[in-house]
Amino acid sequence: MGHEPLHIPEFAADPHRHYARMRARHGSLVPVELAPGVPATLVIGYYTAIRILNDPDRFPADPRRWQKNAPQDSPILPMLQWRPNALRSAGAEHARHRAVCSDSLEAVDLHALDRITQRLALELINDFCTAGKADLISQYAMPLAFQVLSSLLGCPPEIGQRIAQAIAMIFDGTEAERGNTMLGLAMEDLLSLKRQNPDDDITSRILAHPASENGRELIEQVILFFGSGTEPEQNLIVNTLLLMLSDERFSGDLLGGSLTVSDAIDEVLFNDPPLANFCVSYPREPVLVEGKWLPADQPVVISLTACNNDPAIAAEHHPGNRSHLAWGAGPHACPGQPTARVITEAAITQILDALPEMRLETPAEDLTWRPGPFHRALSALPVVFPPSPPLPLP
Repeated sequence: MGHEPLHIPEFAADPHRHYARMRARHGSLVPVELAPGVPATLVIGYYTAIRILNDPDRFPADPRRWQKNAPQDSPILPMLQWRPNALRSAGAEHARHRAVCSDSLEAVDLHALDRITQRLALELINDFCTAGKADLISQYAMPLAFQVLSSLLGCPPEIGQRIAQAIAMIFDGTEAERGNTMLGLAMEDLLSLKRQNPDDDITSRILAHPASENGRELIEQVILFFGSGTEPEQNLIVNTLLLMLSDERFSGDLLGGSLTVSDAIDEVLFNDPPLANFCVSYPREPVLVEGKWLPADQPVVISLTACNNDPAIAAEHHPGNRSHLAWGAGPHACPGQPTARVITEAAITQILDALPEMRLETPAEDLTWRPGPFHRALSALPVVFPPSPPLPLP
């Protein structure tokens, strides 16, 4: 059996059908191609994934040995390459990097974050509410996610615009290497600014953390926040809004008051999490898993979506159930869950309150999903609504 390509538009259009076919053909471990010439193993069994995610000794996240022989012109290399941060390190180095991330995040005031998100959301809504139509990605979720994160990181707009463009290039695989270079230069400018003018923000806390080291490591620590807090956050907001605007069962329950926005988010985190396939590890030697040998120095990728929908654990309804793998698991589980949920809930609540008669302009089945092996991301989410006057800012 050949490798299943994850980078083609057909996969992006209907991944659940592809996961079901993979499960029937391969079981829990699927030979895939992340990009042309980049083979990997995709884990689609929930319990198999849990064991791998909690076994960092045999499945380390450091990609340097794989990277030596990886295609250097591959569009996904900037997503997978080694970086001195918590996502792409192992052992004691990972523990040190993670302490910097977690400590910097724990100081975030979640109540203040909710207020900031609501205010920024309302400013964006006021920009298009009189038009009677909008694209909820380019006009709402994308700028909102980035503005909120920039506020948390103390990043001024002129640097933020460069960072946003670079991150989009890396996630889409379009001019990814140029985006990688742009990102590094913008980060250097941000860190220089914060050294001169420290404040109560994540970037300043990273600079001041006793476990931080100078040089490239500081840049990569901040890049990790931007990379994990913009595109995935944007997609979580959008995928949840799509569910609420297209699923009569769910929208009906919401109107009846039996389900909350938080329940809608959990439904999406099960079925269409913003990072569909991620949590990459690189075995240093061949590993026998469920009767199959996984090659040394080849990526092992957890399909968070397929694992969440594994028939071994899947249920029809998910309200209140947070046993999904959307945030990962084990020592590399995402430490930003509380902040991500606050931003997502505030963003969705604010636009539903401001535009209660909003509906999809295009049928859900006609919307286009962006190709790519890692994300679950729409190209656009056009909506229409009765034009309304701008609302007062809090």
